[in-house]
Amino acid sequence: MQLLVQFIFRLSFGMAAAMLCVSPRQVTSGYYRNNLYVLLGLNVLASLLVWLAPAESNMSLWPAALAAAASYVGAAAWLYDKAGPGWLALAVVSVSSLTGAWLSQLVPATTGTPTGRLLWTLDPVGSGAVLGVTMAAMLLGHWYLNAPGMSLSPLRRLVTMLVAVLVLRGVFAACGAVLEYRTATAVDLSEALFAAMRWLSGIVGAIGVAIMARQILRIPNTQSATGILYVGVILTFVGELTALLLSRGKAFPL
Repeated sequence: MQLLVQFIFRLSFGMAAAMLCVSPRQVTSGYYRNNLYVLLGLNVLASLLVWLAPAESNMSLWPAALAAAASYVGAAAWLYDKAGPGWLALAVVSVSSLTGAWLSQLVPATTGTPTGRLLWTLDPVGSGAVLGVTMAAMLLGHWYLNAPGMSLSPLRRLVTMLVAVLVLRGVFAACGAVLEYRTATAVDLSEALFAAMRWLSGIVGAIGVAIMARQILRIPNTQSATGILYVGVILTFVGELTALLLSRGKAFPL
């Protein structure tokens, strides 16, 4: 349950942050409103999971509850084309979700070095950026079916951001893996297979998909690019969930 809550917090943070990078002058308000409904559902689910969690759990209810309330207020603001309050609500969702991810993080007691603490602090940020930018880009590509006259520059910007955050995520994951296994004499076969899945799906495969979507948008063909981004969402979900499982109990995030 705690892993699922952590995943939801990361996705919620990244989606809200990515949406803040999309200009309302180029994208219609329905994109923000519908995505805030998605964020509302995610954070209501996180609230229920935290509420049902055992009493000894270190998860806090207020970040998910605040993010859910802000999602509802933001959706109402975008319904009436109130961009200012809508952006403020997105910022609240992003900050509260990231705070929730930090508070509910499964950091082992053996993490005592400054490098370890830094990597664990940055882990939800990098993971959330990958999940959120991929999801926001896919949903934006889908929104062009409803508003085909919109400029393509916001979607191109998100896809370019996706390539960048995936590369950075790969760098930090590689640092964590090197630090974790530098003294290991042998690695369990099942753990090696999960690590391969994490990298092939969540990093290498996702970068390939993002580059493909970027090239397709030069044609341009938003429908094909959106289909490719659907695959990217699946790959990043698999990669980040696997990373959460692999990192559990480790001194460094993988």
